[in-house]
Amino acid sequence: MRYDHFNRRKFLVGAAALAVTNAVDVRDGRAQSVPNSSGTEPPMLKAPPNACDCHMHIYDAERFPPTRPGSRLQTNARVSEYVLLQKRLGTSRTVVVTPAVYVTDNRVTLDAVAQLGLDARGIAVVHPTVTDAELKALADGGIRGIRFTQFDPATATTTIDMIEPLARRVNELGWHIQIHMRGDQIAAAEDLWGRLPSPIVFDHMGRLPQPDGTDYPAFNIIRRLIDKGHTWVKLSGAYLDTKVGAPTYADVSKVAQAYIKAAPERVVWGSDWPHPTEPAGHKPDDAVLFDQLGEWAPDPETRRRILVENPEALYGFTRAI
Repeated sequence: MRYDHFNRRKFLVGAAALAVTNAVDVRDGRAQSVPNSSGTEPPMLKAPPNACDCHMHIYDAERFPPTRPGSRLQTNARVSEYVLLQKRLGTSRTVVVTPAVYVTDNRVTLDAVAQLGLDARGIAVVHPTVTDAELKALADGGIRGIRFTQFDPATATTTIDMIEPLARRVNELGWHIQIHMRGDQIAAAEDLWGRLPSPIVFDHMGRLPQPDGTDYPAFNIIRRLIDKGHTWVKLSGAYLDTKVGAPTYADVSKVAQAYIKAAPERVVWGSDWPHPTEPAGHKPDDAVLFDQLGEWAPDPETRRRILVENPEALYGFTRAI
């Protein structure tokens, strides 16, 4: 996949020509180089005040040596580097997700939330051995959910049998559980989702294989869960399952549009910076990823809901006036 300047400009010109009022809004700003992100230009889409990036990771191996450094350890992905991405995109709120290299050591995430202040929340990774006192300390540090990743069982740090007992424990804290599974895994665990008392958040649009997309069984499972009122989807990682590629990600865009059309009140957006699945030198352009939202949700009020209001509801940010 290519993320060069010509392709990005070609896409943005096409997006700007959409016959939808206020679909895209050119924002003022200088070019900003950001580690782990290609391109330097700001997005064409203007982020509303209090816009939230609901999925990103911090890596700080010098201050917090990773438990499993061979699991996609990223360099130049500290809070100071992430702040450059915020400047480029125009976002101000953040949800920090503990990455796989740290297994259940959430100190790097707690530290990042503390550095970013009241405009940050965190998602931790824990095992059933976690104590109530440890959960309370995580809550006091800004954690609002726990993540389970089974996408690749060979490298996973949690198992599916951990989900239900931990969901019951964290539900008492008002937290949700975040699921990163392949679409076939989500479908195979269909009976589990209905038993969980806590809200559920599916990562990366449910990781639906392409070109099946919305025709894949997991999509309808997620849609039914959304209709029941306590399931959310992260509009993130468009580059993960696409067969079309940048700059349009047209196949995955159809999935994002379907979720937004069905339940705009149950989706949030995330950058997935520093894009740990992508090798150095082949990182996506975060401005292109952000501009996708202009195509997925042409209506400014819908975009504001996705970027501001929905994160307030899901993560407990102070409601914007």
